[in-house]
Amino acid sequence: MDTSQLLKGVLDLAVLAVLRDEDGYGYDVLRRLRGGGMEEVGDASVYGTLRRLYRAGLLTSYVVPSDEGPHRKYYGVNDAGRERLVESERAWRAFAEAMDGILTKGAVA
Repeated sequence: MDTSQLLKGVLDLAVLAVLRDEDGYGYDVLRRLRGGGMEEVGDASVYGTLRRLYRAGLLTSYVVPSDEGPHRKYYGVNDAGRERLVESERAWRAFAEAMDGILTKGAVA
């Protein structure tokens, strides 16, 4: 199965979830996602998702200077992002439960 289509559908939820308790910069978010089992997620997808969620008003951002290279732009979840996370998590759990039922029992007429 091509997981790239599945990733597109859940990447917003996954990014909000990994930033829920701790702010992070792009590569850090990517590392957390891959560490959580999303090994196939691409760099560009994560960076694009962070920018889009920020533009949508769901994330805050701030820059932290670095002595070892370029400054890092950190992202954090704001109140609107937390609300979206709760809504998306609820929708995901309902969808996953429905899919589990279909996969377990097959189609019911």
